[in-house]
Amino acid sequence: MEPISILLLILGYFGLLILISSLISKKDEGNDAFFKANKNSPWYLVAFGMIGASLSGVTFISVPGKVEASQFVYFQLVLGYIVGYFVIGTVLLPLYYRLNLTSIYAYLGDRFGRNSYKTGAWFFIISRTVGSNLRLMLVADVLQTIVFDKLNVPYWITVTVTILLIWVYTNKSGIKTIIWTDTLQTLFMLIAVVFCIVTVSQDLGLNITNISGFIADSDLSKTFFFENPSLPSYFWKQFLSGAFIAIVMTGLDQDMMQKNLTCRSLKDAQKNMFWFTIVLTFVNFLFLVMGLLFTEYALKYNIDAHKDQLFPILANEYLGIGVAFFFILGLIAAAYSSADSALTSLTTSFSIDILEIEKKYDSVKQVVIRKQIHKMFVLVSVLVILGFKYFVEDASIIDKVLKFAGFTYGPLLGLYSFGLFTKWNVKDKWVPTVAITAVLSSIILNLFSESWFGFAFGFEILIVNGLLTFLGLMLIRKR
Repeated sequence: MEPISILLLILGYFGLLILISSLISKKDEGNDAFFKANKNSPWYLVAFGMIGASLSGVTFISVPGKVEASQFVYFQLVLGYIVGYFVIGTVLLPLYYRLNLTSIYAYLGDRFGRNSYKTGAWFFIISRTVGSNLRLMLVADVLQTIVFDKLNVPYWITVTVTILLIWVYTNKSGIKTIIWTDTLQTLFMLIAVVFCIVTVSQDLGLNITNISGFIADSDLSKTFFFENPSLPSYFWKQFLSGAFIAIVMTGLDQDMMQKNLTCRSLKDAQKNMFWFTIVLTFVNFLFLVMGLLFTEYALKYNIDAHKDQLFPILANEYLGIGVAFFFILGLIAAAYSSADSALTSLTTSFSIDILEIEKKYDSVKQVVIRKQIHKMFVLVSVLVILGFKYFVEDASIIDKVLKFAGFTYGPLLGLYSFGLFTKWNVKDKWVPTVAITAVLSSIILNLFSESWFGFAFGFEILIVNGLLTFLGLMLIRKR
């Protein structure tokens, strides 16, 4: 596709989102709509929209790009997600609904005290600010290469305008708007994936009768790795990491739980989580299949396209206008369904958890402050992306996101585990010190464990971090 055509597609896409936002925000732009969607969201819309928010542009590009180097090892992580989502539906959601929470970190305040509450909120804010902007940076890089470089538009303008457009359609009604826009964006993303799979399958001479055999016979489809426990690809490392990643990056994450808490009842939220789990597992498998087919296509025609460049290069240079169109459509749908909810949840957490606007100001003043905070996170997002642009190493971004989550979500895992599974209380003023110490210890272990113990940590560093936090809380428990 020509750069101008892609630009028009992007502008048309944002125009549709802004139209939906304007129709919704006409009815209500107060904080109850922005933070909780008036607790009136249909569970099936929440479940479908959460697919796009969970996957993001990183999944759209990085998961297919990982297949060449690591086969279907990622699916071991996905299978672990199923266990994690079960825990969320049966343990965490009942807790959140019973306490009628707007921010899930208020639980830590009730359980331990103010410092624990603030610690949980700050770790979420740091985690989501970095994680969501790493995801968005990948998409910005791709769009810069195929569109804006050719139009002589600087990278910083690409990033700034993209985030400003997200701000435009989330500014008034926040999560209430996102429930609807994410549903549309998930639909676009799934259509794009299926279209790309069908197109490349036809080129490889595959159809519905022989594609499963082709996938099974390919060396790239190896899924289970039990051979070497010291490697990050080892099944139980991946599976257990997946379970805990799901718990912390969904169940202990304000971004994802904010959508669940907009459902009309606990029963609806649990139905949402059940169907979301099934569909998400299937969709992740589709991404791996697409990666296998794209890799085989590149090998067949001797195309130099690898890792995060595999999908962009094949879609825009080799597979025709149809795939190029759906690649752009799916990419921006995946990217913005994740970025818009992140911007909203960060605004929610900072407003309620850090500034405590619901306790300190009347309803009119709360809306004014919330809008200012929303703008602040637009600026923060721009600065984070531009900063990472010049320091990120050359590797698959999905690995960076999940590894970073191991360091920043670990204290949340430890805090919630201690709160839910023990009856002890703690010396609240020492909780921030325990959390920071656990993170620093995990970083040191990750850097030196292979030379010290002959053992390389993968995503399971999250579990270690959570355990260190838990042990630290035991040391500061009240006698």
